Amino acid sequence: MDMNCPICDRQLQEIDGGGHCESCNQDFRLEARCPDCHQPLEVLKACGAVDYFCQNGHGLISKKRVEFVPVAQ
Repeated sequence: MDMNCPICDRQLQEIDGGGHCESCNQDFRLEARCPDCHQPLEVLKACGAVDYFCQNGHGLISKKRVEFVPVAQ
């Protein structure tokens, strides 16, 4: 994971599907967002598969296109 802290812009350390900033001493979760409208995606889980759906008219979004953004917990 190569993501930076949204507060101080330093690189986050990966922890349990999220990130931790040593500088700010804050934990972040990763939020899936639409690559077209940058709004949060609905996560659909069924039979072991994970799909992402944009409720703003962009439909199903491929995992390869999803933007993961650090958000404070």
